[in-house]
Amino acid sequence: MAPAGSALSDSERSSENNVVKTNQIVMLAVGAVALVSAGLAAGYWLRPGGQPPKPAAAGVAAPKPMNPKPLYYQDPDGKPIYSATPKKTSDGRPFKPVYAEEQATKTANTPKLKGKGKILYYRNPMGLADTSQVPKKDAMGMDYIPVYEGEDESGVVTVSPARMQMLGVKTAPVETRKTLMRTVRATGTIAVDESRLAIVSTKFDVVVEKLFASTTGAHVHAGQPLARVWIDTPDTMMQRGPDVITREIDYVLALQEKNPVRIAQAADVLRQYGIPESTLAEIRKTGHATREIILTAPRSGVILEKQAIEGMRINTGDPLFKIGDLSSVWLIADVQEQDLGDVEVGAPVHASFVAFPGQVFTGKVDFIYPTLTAGTRKGRVRIVLPNRDGRLRESMYATVAIEVPAAAGKEMLAVPDSAVIDSGTQQVVLVAKGGGRFEPRTVRIGAQGDGYTQILSGIKAGEKVVVGANFLIDAESNLRAALASFNGGKQ
Repeated sequence: MAPAGSALSDSERSSENNVVKTNQIVMLAVGAVALVSAGLAAGYWLRPGGQPPKPAAAGVAAPKPMNPKPLYYQDPDGKPIYSATPKKTSDGRPFKPVYAEEQATKTANTPKLKGKGKILYYRNPMGLADTSQVPKKDAMGMDYIPVYEGEDESGVVTVSPARMQMLGVKTAPVETRKTLMRTVRATGTIAVDESRLAIVSTKFDVVVEKLFASTTGAHVHAGQPLARVWIDTPDTMMQRGPDVITREIDYVLALQEKNPVRIAQAADVLRQYGIPESTLAEIRKTGHATREIILTAPRSGVILEKQAIEGMRINTGDPLFKIGDLSSVWLIADVQEQDLGDVEVGAPVHASFVAFPGQVFTGKVDFIYPTLTAGTRKGRVRIVLPNRDGRLRESMYATVAIEVPAAAGKEMLAVPDSAVIDSGTQQVVLVAKGGGRFEPRTVRIGAQGDGYTQILSGIKAGEKVVVGANFLIDAESNLRAALASFNGGKQ
């Protein structure tokens, strides 16, 4: 600048004006920046609610796979109705698919307390096997104790209610039994009861003169006349006669003497020869010996065999008729060697016949034969079946179910067969702990019968085990696969 008091030239005056304008522009720019910053700050602090905005999520959600597979399908209105396959409501609306990440979100919303994990359930304060999903008190007013995540028993699998309903989980108590029965299956055929057979024959030679029962299969009753025979006397023996005629003459003489002792003795001798009471009565009536004999049925039944023909000569001891009482018959069953040791006399039996579909005949084991068939390795068992209506016929084929004890004792534990998961190397049951919790428990099993399996160790009476769930049906599934389906597919 020029010294004070000196006059400025035109060029100096122009340069000074330019500097002033530049300073003004800089000041305006700084002021504008300050105003913008203040506005941003005001917008930051004066947003609705008076709080700073939440920071953005640290991570970015992973995109869904191209073809996600739903875990299950739920009613579109959120009702607790589920399906393992796509389904529609009654008004035609499709069920909503639920994916793995949605299921995880639902199960994650469990109350938490400061410094602890989420509450899984509440257990009985006295240590009883009773749990609750909500806070409650016992009968004495004591609060149930919350069990937090991480405090639960090791190895326990937790299943959500929706998952349980979808899998069809059912439980049954561990029962205490005294016996377990199993069924031994066999085949057999009907036979005539040998103790109900009778043979009609004579102890002397006869000629059949007349038949009163002339057909096989005819029903007869005890004492019914079957045939009239003539005592055969060879010409060479006409003078002294056959022995039976001599005994008849002795009876006639005793009657004439009216000696009760001789009469009784002579009558007994004739009875031993097979002379029927009707013939004895005829001798007493006429006072003469007779060669004509009426043969009668010794018991009621059916004529199974008939050898007699009118005019035929029958030798001593040859059968004329075979009569059987079929009101009760035998069923001879062939039982496998490995089952024979369990069959006992008196065991109940159920038999089915091709001739009578849908009908079951009941009886009992009457006798176990002491021999075994070498070729088939089977033993014969005799079963008695009632047959008052005569429908069961000789040689009919039958399938037989014999009830035998699989195990017996004072007390034994048993669970339904479907409750046992057999991996091939060990047997496991899933014990229901309550609140959707299930504990895999290794057990030792014994005999099986009545649809139950004997448990030797591993569980206690009164505990509940899982039965009937669809993930247990597949016999090829091993233990790990069964547990994986309980845990939502996680291993």
